[in-house]
Amino acid sequence: MIEQNLIQILVLLPFLAALAAATLPVDARNAAAWISGLAMVAGLVILGALAGPLADAGILRTVVPWVPSLRLNVSLRMDAFSWLMAVLVLAIGVLVVIYARYYLSKSDPVPRFYAFLMAFAGAMLGMILSGNVILLVVFWELTSITSFLLIGYWTQNPAARDGARMSLIVTAGGGVCLLASMLVLGKIVGSYDLDRILASGEMIRSHPWYLPTLILFLLGVFTKSAQFPFHFWLPGAMAAPTPVSSYLHSATMVKAGVFLLVRFFPALGGSEAWFYLVTGTGMVTLLFAAVVALFRHDLKGLLAYSTISNLGLITALAGIGSDGAILAAIFHIVNHAVFKASLFMAAGIIDHETGTRDMRRLSGLYRAMPVTGTLAIVASAAMAGVPLLNGFISKEMFFTETADWHNGTWLDNALPYIATVAGVFFVAYSLRFIHAVFFGPPATDLPHPPHEPNAWMRRPVEVLVLVCLVVGIFPAQTLGGVLDAALRAVMGPDVPQHDIALWHGVNTALIMSLVALAGGTLLYLLFARRIEAGPEGPPLIHRIRGQKVYEWLLLRLSWTWPRRLHRLLGTEKLQPQLRLIVVLSLLFAVGAVGTALWSVAPALTNTLNPAFALMWLVGGTCAMGAAWQAKYHRFAALLLLGGAGLITTLTFAWFSAPDLAVTQLLVEIVTTVLLLLGLRWLPRRREEIPDDNLLPAKLRRFRDLVIAMVVGTGMAAMAYVVMTRPLVPNIGDWFLRNSYYEGGGTNVVNVILVDFRAFDTFGEITVLAVVGLTVYALLRRFRPAPESAGIPDQQQGETARALRDYMMVPSAIMRWMFPAMIVVSAYFFLRGHDLPGGGFSAGVTLAIALLLQYLASNVRWIEARITILPIRWMGVGLVIAGATGVGAWLWGYPFLTAHARYVELPLIGQVPMATAMLFDTGVFAVVVGGTVIMLIAIAHQSLRSARLREQEEEKAQETEAA
Repeated sequence: MIEQNLIQILVLLPFLAALAAATLPVDARNAAAWISGLAMVAGLVILGALAGPLADAGILRTVVPWVPSLRLNVSLRMDAFSWLMAVLVLAIGVLVVIYARYYLSKSDPVPRFYAFLMAFAGAMLGMILSGNVILLVVFWELTSITSFLLIGYWTQNPAARDGARMSLIVTAGGGVCLLASMLVLGKIVGSYDLDRILASGEMIRSHPWYLPTLILFLLGVFTKSAQFPFHFWLPGAMAAPTPVSSYLHSATMVKAGVFLLVRFFPALGGSEAWFYLVTGTGMVTLLFAAVVALFRHDLKGLLAYSTISNLGLITALAGIGSDGAILAAIFHIVNHAVFKASLFMAAGIIDHETGTRDMRRLSGLYRAMPVTGTLAIVASAAMAGVPLLNGFISKEMFFTETADWHNGTWLDNALPYIATVAGVFFVAYSLRFIHAVFFGPPATDLPHPPHEPNAWMRRPVEVLVLVCLVVGIFPAQTLGGVLDAALRAVMGPDVPQHDIALWHGVNTALIMSLVALAGGTLLYLLFARRIEAGPEGPPLIHRIRGQKVYEWLLLRLSWTWPRRLHRLLGTEKLQPQLRLIVVLSLLFAVGAVGTALWSVAPALTNTLNPAFALMWLVGGTCAMGAAWQAKYHRFAALLLLGGAGLITTLTFAWFSAPDLAVTQLLVEIVTTVLLLLGLRWLPRRREEIPDDNLLPAKLRRFRDLVIAMVVGTGMAAMAYVVMTRPLVPNIGDWFLRNSYYEGGGTNVVNVILVDFRAFDTFGEITVLAVVGLTVYALLRRFRPAPESAGIPDQQQGETARALRDYMMVPSAIMRWMFPAMIVVSAYFFLRGHDLPGGGFSAGVTLAIALLLQYLASNVRWIEARITILPIRWMGVGLVIAGATGVGAWLWGYPFLTAHARYVELPLIGQVPMATAMLFDTGVFAVVVGGTVIMLIAIAHQSLRSARLREQEEEKAQETEAA
């Protein structure tokens, strides 16, 4: 139990630190750094405490129920491989936190940086430790979002904004593919549990969906780990602060993809398709990026392409898939994180102290920065694969795996040659990094005179370089046991022991290493001057860049093609838009349902009641009359539309649904009044509305009539089938049986809304609040046009006369109705859990009471006597509803779980009480606030219109007097 809690704390700790850092003031640099660093150190302590139990158990798990009905749980699992990756994330993270404290300037919002960094670290830990593949994708996408925030941290820099946007589009698009692959894997295996999926490799590889699933999976992985042709986003992210680059390129963002390649090898690997797709892509990326890196003039650009190349190396090893290849892949993940983090930090120091990263301007820095130069030289040698450094051992293991015989294919035979050529370029661009920056004549045109940085800014680099040396000299003693345990966690417990040693004798891998070292040195010495003077890219292909292709596609997809489609199909008029929506819905409905609708079950025998048929004949007549009168008299159309709504209300009552009938009647009243208030703002009516020029007016009306009749007939048919075919099993029967015993209420509709499906209701009242605020925001700055606000035209005259006729009811009576309707509202609210009513009906009733007051009096009169604060109503209502759900958590129940019991009251006796009433109180408040805020917005426009009309009349009188 302790281990399970520690794993949960390990994932939550970075998010808590991010929240704490985000709440700090802008100038709290030290506090933000201390909070972040201590959170990282605490995570490492937790990992240390879990090392012993993990060695004994093999896998540690913790499960929190999420959606059990869908077999989804918040499941976290830790094995030796994920433990090693977590150590890497947190250990590099501690060093990045220290480095960033001295790298960022005082003008930067440092607490915000640490908040983003810790959230990113938490997302990475969650992805590594996920035991459920859906949860894994959630954290995967969270890494894309948080990396977007980190890359675009310097918002004033256009390159940072573009790089952040590019990285988000590419990696999030790959995340969608990964989600699709995980859903298919869960369907194949019958579970979303990671252990089940990893143990079902034979089932997955023999399934017909294996190849599409593999392609989707690899698209997600390749976009995240910047494999060709998706590599272009990574150099574009170099506009981020160097601490971000150091963290993302070494231990976190780009390692997520190769982590999944290794993790899912037992489930998806071992096939011919896996070998060709994964190894082929990895080798192409390895060689291509190594060549491009040699010709980059920007320090971070060179390191970015070297990262892409090393990621291609790890990808190729995962594609080969032997035990030795997987071991080498895990080892190189660790080694690359160490030397690449140190190199990025060294590049950041150079940029920080000299003001430039252009290697054509940098020269002879070793004299001014000997300590930094020494550290950078050692880290570059590790990247090149020089003996006695950690990079040499893992790259020699890579050479060994490419040289061994695996399947005899052409790609397998070409692997050692591609690897050796890539190794040559590894050495060449590492030599260029060392020679161009630290040796040669002193630089003369630097923005700042070079000097050593603050000692604490250099400490993280020193630690990382020391690790390069120690692991390179004593690999078995430092990482041998951990790597062996990680290999067994991936490949199974039957994997034979692999020795990691500095010396394996003179063999093919050693010869390949020596050829790479000699060839890379010779290549750089021969072409150093030409590279420095040439363009930023290899010959012939330096003009072809993935970023340009991305920008071309983005321009077409987001601007050119949508505009053409809009010119073809789009319109600013409402009627053609509605017609298009209705026709498309009809086509989809016919395609999805077709004639199968009638074969659901035999129809129930039902005799048609003449009274019901007559009632709906009246309702249909009202509907058709409303459609006809909309052209001639909008007020009459509104009244007829209300008649159709009244028939709907009677229908609910006819079929024994009084709760729905009450709600429908109240909503009809509110919408009718609101539409009455808004009629004056509609544009003046025209004889013909030219929505298109293809058809004459009569044909247009006939076409619309045909569409309306077909769609209406289809909806009527669907309703008839639903009401006359028995549904087995029927979820309504379950609600009827369990409404009282589970929810404590006899009004099944209300119990469903505030208990069984309370979360849906919470979302709906949130939407209502948003809509109310949107209407208010749109109308508060609305200014009526002079011809609409002044003397009414014919249409406005009709509307004004209709409103006067509507107001024939004496104002005094409408005012006297206010307290009575408040009582009715309270009556609906208190009886709602057992009888027709509830918070929604009560809220609409109170809103109608307030509506009547606005109709009975002018705005100034009513607001002088009744103070209404609808925004507070909505806010308080949402808080009450949310607090009711959170309260269930305190007792160990899911969000919004209701509890019902009988309470003994003095003089009254036992009274049924339920926590759902508190939730219903929140619904009541939001409905009142959302409805009244729209009323107030429209009423104030009417008041403004009256003032403008008075001003026009005064001007007219003054003109006559003159």
